[in-house]
Amino acid sequence: MPKLAWFLLGVLALFAGIVAGGGVFLMGAHGFSAREQPGALERWTARRARSMAVPAGAKEQTNPSGDSPEVIADARAHWADHCAACHANNGSGETEMGKHMYPPAPDMRGTDTQNLSDGELFYIIRNGIRLTGMPAWGSGSEHDNQDSWKLVRFIRHLPKLTAEEEAEMKEINPKSPDELKEEQEERKFLNGDQTHEHSQHEHH
Repeated sequence: MPKLAWFLLGVLALFAGIVAGGGVFLMGAHGFSAREQPGALERWTARRARSMAVPAGAKEQTNPSGDSPEVIADARAHWADHCAACHANNGSGETEMGKHMYPPAPDMRGTDTQNLSDGELFYIIRNGIRLTGMPAWGSGSEHDNQDSWKLVRFIRHLPKLTAEEEAEMKEINPKSPDELKEEQEERKFLNGDQTHEHSQHEHH
């Protein structure tokens, strides 16, 4: 059989498999509700789709950023500001937003993520993953590329993240309106106390 015919046969088989898998996916998910937890087949399909979506050339890319404390510190701050809302500071995905996505945000410290190549992680950061909550962050600029490669270094660092590092990240995490209001009230209270003490000191 000619090579083209084998290729077309393979494409048809792949398409049939995707359609069949999609049908099982929808049946197992009880419609389109995001409240259901993905089943084993859905998780397997998602992992396969993620793997197939990354071009072979991208998988082989090596990380040009150095594995230095400065690189990790830059990436840690970037992660705390941009990624932690879904993935948590420690990469667990245990946040309100991350837990309620469908599928939920993965534990970035786990083998499913850590076994990906640096090139795969870089590609996912830049291009996102369809049908998940993972957006495409890369604009294609050299600056964004450097930031994405640094994030790959930080993802490798997540399994050994220290409590001190997490504490630093909490100071960088974006604040909700309620948190900002609370901080403002605390500042007013402290300033009021200082003014009151200063006034008492002047009376004496």
